[in-house]
Amino acid sequence: MKSTYRMSAALALAMAFAATSAIAQVKVGVIASTTGPTAVVGIPQKNSVALLPRKIGDLTVEYIVLDDASDPTQSVMNVKKLLAEQKIDALIGPSGSPNAVGVVAFMAESGTPMLAPVGTTAVVLPMDDKKRWVFKTTQNDALISDALIAHMQKTGVKTVGFIGFNDPYGENWYNVFNAQAQKAGIRIVASERYLRSDGSVTGQVAKLMAAKPDAVLVAAAGGPTVLPHTTLVDAGYKGRIYQTHGAASPAFLTMGGAKVEGAVLAASLMLVLPEIADSTPSKKVAQDYVAAYEKMYGTKPATFGANVYDAGLLLQRAIPEAAKRGKPGTPEFRAALRDALESTKELVGTQGVYNMTPADHSGFDERGRELIVVKDGNWRLLKD
Repeated sequence: MKSTYRMSAALALAMAFAATSAIAQVKVGVIASTTGPTAVVGIPQKNSVALLPRKIGDLTVEYIVLDDASDPTQSVMNVKKLLAEQKIDALIGPSGSPNAVGVVAFMAESGTPMLAPVGTTAVVLPMDDKKRWVFKTTQNDALISDALIAHMQKTGVKTVGFIGFNDPYGENWYNVFNAQAQKAGIRIVASERYLRSDGSVTGQVAKLMAAKPDAVLVAAAGGPTVLPHTTLVDAGYKGRIYQTHGAASPAFLTMGGAKVEGAVLAASLMLVLPEIADSTPSKKVAQDYVAAYEKMYGTKPATFGANVYDAGLLLQRAIPEAAKRGKPGTPEFRAALRDALESTKELVGTQGVYNMTPADHSGFDERGRELIVVKDGNWRLLKD
């Protein structure tokens, strides 16, 4: 009889432990564009998932990674699957700006925090009841644009030609840059758009050339950043060509070659780590990330991968706080996680320091950008 009692007690204890273990797992969905036009962005993001923490406090973390093939419709399908079947506690992704914009409503409806590693600020601004569930792990366009305009003013640029993606990334960049440029006395004399999948922008470049701007700004991300740049050079354009932080990838240098020499962009310190002072808060974090990525994959990561790595750092800070108010897998935990992310203060990431507020779900300040130029085929700090 005693033996039977002991077996029953042991079985009950084992079942209770199993149930506790199951509840103690945080599920994080990851959507990365590892195929299609945005793959230059998505591949280092997917690769970076392997470097994210598998245990945070007393909780284990599972990452469920899906590819959306750079297709916004597939992003929505993936999100619905992650929410319904996996019951995720948070989402990292998708990679592309249109993809991320397209899933915000679903994340908000489910009450699940989303960490968006994308360029467009349209996922977090203007803030509303839906976007309050989204946190952005890249610099807001205004922060980058401000640095580019300051350089334009310094070098005497008065007129600019604009060419950007025909999607939320390009449109938001135009709106932000145009407003700041007007205040700085800089006029946009030509504005063109192109698709991420386009193989030619000859017509758009012809119109830019006809306007004879002092400089051109390319507002794009990943591999497609190169096409307008090289087409302008081939057409004989002699002015300065600026890029956004969407060009901050090794692929920009390898695909563009000598034709992107002299390109100016404002982006993460990751591109120029050897030139960054040791006192800069993010330098060591960025160095550790680069070293871990290089050890695992034999190549240096693009800054796009760092956006996912930083999402992991944000979750590492927020999850223990959320666990005080609810158990993983519950609405209470997800709501508490959202609140904890919004309360992030002075978190040092790979690309800057995060200070989130109810109005600012990106949280970067000037510590999150450097002015950079392509010189001798490499990234260099721009000092002139």
